[in-house]
Amino acid sequence: MKLLILLHHRFELWNAPPWFADRLEKDFPQIEVVHQASYDGIEEHLRDVEIAIAWSLRPEQFKLAGKLRWIHSPAAAVHQLIFPELVNSNVILTNAREVHGPVVAEHVVAQVFALAKRLPSAVRLQHRHMWGQQALWEERPRPREVAGATLGLVGLGSIGREVAKRASALGMRVIAVREHPEKRSEGADLIFGPAQLDEMLGQADYVVLAAPLTSSTRTLIDSARLSRMKPEACLINVSRGPLVDENALAEALRNRRIGGAALDVFCKEPLPSDSPLWDLDNLLITPHTAALTEKLWQRHYALLAENLRRYLAHQPLLGVVDKQKGY
Repeated sequence: MKLLILLHHRFELWNAPPWFADRLEKDFPQIEVVHQASYDGIEEHLRDVEIAIAWSLRPEQFKLAGKLRWIHSPAAAVHQLIFPELVNSNVILTNAREVHGPVVAEHVVAQVFALAKRLPSAVRLQHRHMWGQQALWEERPRPREVAGATLGLVGLGSIGREVAKRASALGMRVIAVREHPEKRSEGADLIFGPAQLDEMLGQADYVVLAAPLTSSTRTLIDSARLSRMKPEACLINVSRGPLVDENALAEALRNRRIGGAALDVFCKEPLPSDSPLWDLDNLLITPHTAALTEKLWQRHYALLAENLRRYLAHQPLLGVVDKQKGY
């Protein structure tokens, strides 16, 4: 049985460290582990691989992998793997949503506090050597309390559930939109269906996007949806950039139609240097760092090792993606 690690990314942390393959070989001696750090010459490995760990595969590469039975993505989002050949095959697709959920949820909490306490404005004042107590108080929205505020979640998957638990513990009222509102979730006080998104937006002080990228969620937050938000409400996106119409958001922020925003993901990454988003003083930008942690690959290994044990024992895997739905 052959397992191929095919992870190549410009960002260092997204590449599997050398110890990862070594430990797999030690813990699973019955598996041949091949760690490929680039796509050069992968065709020879694809022909007899049974398990692949990869961010993506092109359809023509997938066609070469006649023995492939399971693809594991180290990401939470798998839209780059949702192509007809894979969707219509018997190949199992799993993702790492449970790895990233708690870490991204911490980032969301940090963004909520940063927006509520006007920390980006305070940093700008510090750089100008200004004691800006009066200036911070005069800004809209003013510094405010998190406890008692309403947090609205779009999506109650692995990230959304973790955000809901943390927000509830902070004394926030948590409302959410999910595909199946009849399913309850810890930390959520009220759950709406997708058709009630506008109603949720009108109640929330902080709107957090934690939904997968699908055809129905692309540009989910457009100018019409932004107009449904409270004038002092803030938008937070830790899902995928295309959920938001960036031009509409820039206009809403420029004209102070909402209170602010925090984006960790963008339609194009890295965010181009000439993007108008950089210059908006009521937008907090983080460069897709919500999932960063020094423990990342230890967390990945724990999940993969458990799933390998299950796979070898012919047991159900964790984190299985519904390929028809795309998440």
